[in-house]
Amino acid sequence: MIVADNETAVDLLYYQAIARTVVRVVAEESDEPLSVGVHGDWGAGKSSVLMMVEEAFEGSERILCVRFNGWLFQGFEDAKAVLIETIVDELLRKRPTHRKLADQAEKVLRRVDWMKVARKASSYGMTLATGIPHPETIKDLGAAARAVLAKGGQDATAENLATLVGGANNFLREVEEDSAPEQMHAFRAEFEELLQRADIDRLVVLVDDLDRCLPEIAIETLEAIRLFLFVPRAAFVIAADEGMIEYAVRQHFPDLPVTTGPATYARNYLEKLIQVPFRLPSLGYAETRIYVTLLLVLNDFGEESDEFSEIAGLAREVLRRPWQGPGLDRTAIVEALGSVPEAVERALELSGRIAPILADGARGNPRQIKRFINTMMLRLAIAEERGFRDELNISVLAKIMLAEQFAPELYDAMARGSANTGAFEELDALEAVVRQEPHGALETKPTDEKGKAAADQASPPGLPNLEWAKQWAAIEPPVARHDLRPYVFVTRDRRSVFGAVTSLGGLDELVAKLLGSPLLVRQASGEVARLQPLEAEQVFDALRAKVRDAEELAEEPAGARGLAEVSRHHPFLCRSLLAFLRDLPVSRLGPWVVTGWTGTFAEEDVKAEFDGLLDAWAKQDENRPLKVAATGATKLAKTRGRR
Repeated sequence: MIVADNETAVDLLYYQAIARTVVRVVAEESDEPLSVGVHGDWGAGKSSVLMMVEEAFEGSERILCVRFNGWLFQGFEDAKAVLIETIVDELLRKRPTHRKLADQAEKVLRRVDWMKVARKASSYGMTLATGIPHPETIKDLGAAARAVLAKGGQDATAENLATLVGGANNFLREVEEDSAPEQMHAFRAEFEELLQRADIDRLVVLVDDLDRCLPEIAIETLEAIRLFLFVPRAAFVIAADEGMIEYAVRQHFPDLPVTTGPATYARNYLEKLIQVPFRLPSLGYAETRIYVTLLLVLNDFGEESDEFSEIAGLAREVLRRPWQGPGLDRTAIVEALGSVPEAVERALELSGRIAPILADGARGNPRQIKRFINTMMLRLAIAEERGFRDELNISVLAKIMLAEQFAPELYDAMARGSANTGAFEELDALEAVVRQEPHGALETKPTDEKGKAAADQASPPGLPNLEWAKQWAAIEPPVARHDLRPYVFVTRDRRSVFGAVTSLGGLDELVAKLLGSPLLVRQASGEVARLQPLEAEQVFDALRAKVRDAEELAEEPAGARGLAEVSRHHPFLCRSLLAFLRDLPVSRLGPWVVTGWTGTFAEEDVKAEFDGLLDAWAKQDENRPLKVAATGATKLAKTRGRR
């Protein structure tokens, strides 16, 4: 069974607390217009919160709830008109017997027709000014002409054609005579009257998927809310990723300065539109562990089962104060169910093992966690169909998938190293060292220089993402002594399963700087120095991916200077950088690759390895410019006495 990745009112994260708070804010006895924002990354659960809000208002005679999905109407000409028409249609549907409401709705819809006319007026105006037919003019007049001609040749008379031309002139004259400000004020008054005739305390419009829309559609929808619909009794709950909306503002208003005071113009624009912002929190360790447990239990028992209902109720109590404990209590489960079913025990065990890194790797995003669980279940099903399900340990598979998704270089090294025999000696050595350390599963840093030296000695220099790998290796169970080949086989589709690299959250801005000019890279030096080891690895991986995907390597690609800067401040990444440089295609490399690493490869052993790489480039014959540059760099190094 695959857990559907759709919005749902089944609350696995205790988001009902947020939804109830939104409901309480909206339902306050006030006729003032209100805009509420439900913010979070894609997959954070915004749509589910809107569904819970909608359910809370079901059955209320005094509060009408209308749902609008801007993404579904993206192909329409006028997002403002579609939004308003949707609201009016829903009001009429939910108040079918109110004759006065229908009359007022007709007035409002006439204003909407004017908006559509005004939208096209600019194109017709250009026709009048230049005498050149505009495509919009041709399109609309052509449609009208076809309507006349479709009735038969007898209707294509001079009188009918004169009427057609006269109608076009009247259309242009009407647009000229009605000023936009007058129309806007008239519309607001008529829409306010519409809500009064509907005999309701609140109209609640739930706006979803706005961050999926093209920038112009997103801005049009927001402008419609603020300019036309922001009247007494109207409340809007807008679910959107703040970052995407800010991007839409920058695209729609490209000439605005970047910042004004402490905030950007894009941020100020959003804050002007949203009066009450709710931000969905990222999942921490406890929430991730509970969420994984519930997903696995839901997968085994189903939503309607007593087992799932009881455990979901217990989880909700824990999620009230997640800081007080690591997750679900087995004693409470025994009291609720009489015992801990085998499937529940398996879910508790697995969630406890994978939650620590999954919480960090998925950055607290429920959709990424759900995709991980779904992918794991799908692979187990494939293994069962192929007949080797019994050869897979679910905990080992989950652990390997953690490396696959969050440290692909480590996964690739395992896949290559285990291809012949199924064993990977370097991983065996790493797990042995990590498990000798006295700290817990997540605290893998040596306590003294002796411990650090032992770890470095047992961990091969070429093993990528060493700091992350040590944290990962400490998770139960050990995997190095398993035959890794069936696990690699069932996970070999990794590049097509997870899609693009997920956002780095607060690190995205730093990555952007490190992809910029040498000056920007130098200016970001202080931020790079303050990164924690895991953060440094994340930034390093993002930059490495950009360089690897560059179409042209003859010139220095964006990100190369950033890689040097990150490795300079975090020397544990230097060998990963060397391994990356060694794997770049020699035939495509430009001379840039031999210089610019001064201060990065500072330790003597790392310097020696880089010098060896320079020698290899100097001795190859498939890339003449690289050979010349590497030879010159090697001679210069000898002159300076480095060797």
